[in-house]
Amino acid sequence: MTCYMIRLRYDGTDFCGYQPQSNGRTVGGELLGALRRTFGSVTSLAGCSRTDSGVHALDYRASFRSEKRLEPQTAVRALNAWLPDDIVVFGCQYVSEDFHARYSVTEKEYMYRIRNSSLRDPFTDRYTLLYPGVIDLQRLNRAAECIEGRHDFTSFTNSGASVRDHVREVKHAYFTRQEDEIRFYISADGFLYNMVRIITGTLLDMASGLIPYEAMPDIIAACDRSVAGRTAPARGLFLNKVVY
Repeated sequence: MTCYMIRLRYDGTDFCGYQPQSNGRTVGGELLGALRRTFGSVTSLAGCSRTDSGVHALDYRASFRSEKRLEPQTAVRALNAWLPDDIVVFGCQYVSEDFHARYSVTEKEYMYRIRNSSLRDPFTDRYTLLYPGVIDLQRLNRAAECIEGRHDFTSFTNSGASVRDHVREVKHAYFTRQEDEIRFYISADGFLYNMVRIITGTLLDMASGLIPYEAMPDIIAACDRSVAGRTAPARGLFLNKVVY
C-alpha cells in the first residue's frame, strides 16, 4: 500500500464545497472520480479542509492510499487528464502511513480579496468582493490585531454549529493593499464554520461605520454571534496555505 499527498487548486464558484455529497457537484467528488480512474481504487481519502460552497483554494492538500504505485509526476499528469477545467493538481508526493491531510495540519492561512472600487471588473467578479467605500487600512489592521492570539471565537461562527470547542489560536491577521485590491490574510491552528467570512464581514462593517473599530475586544469576549457583523460572501475567500 502506497500513501500519497497531492496538492491542488480550484475555482470554487461552481462547486457545493469540497465535501462529497449526493445532491451537488463537489471538489471531493470530482477528485475521487479522477483518483479511481487513475489508481483503480483508493482508500482513506482525506482533504485538509471542508471548504464551503463558492470558496476557492490556491494550495489544497489531500491524502489517500492505493495499492497501485505511480511516480508522482505520472500521477499528476494522469489526474489532470480526468479532472475538469476548474480543478488542477500541481503536486504529488509519497507520505508516511501516519500522515493525514486534515489531522496532521498545524496551521492554515486564508486570504480574502476585496476590490475597493465603485466599478465592477468582469475579470475578478468571481474572486473578489466589490466594496466601493473608503477603507482605512491602518485602523482595520489595529482591529485585526485584537483577533491574534488564543481566544474563544464563538462570536465568529454560525450559531448552532456542532463543534463544541470554539477556542482557536490565530497566528496573524492583517490587511494589505495593491492599487484597488485589498487582501485580508488570517492564519490559525484551526478555523470554525464561517469563521473567516464572519471576521471579514465584521471588519468591513467597522470600515463602513456600522461597528466601532474599538469594539473588537468586546465582540470576542461576548461569545455571541449576534454582536458580530455580517458574513462576507464566499467568492472572495481562498485557502491560501497549509502547514504541516
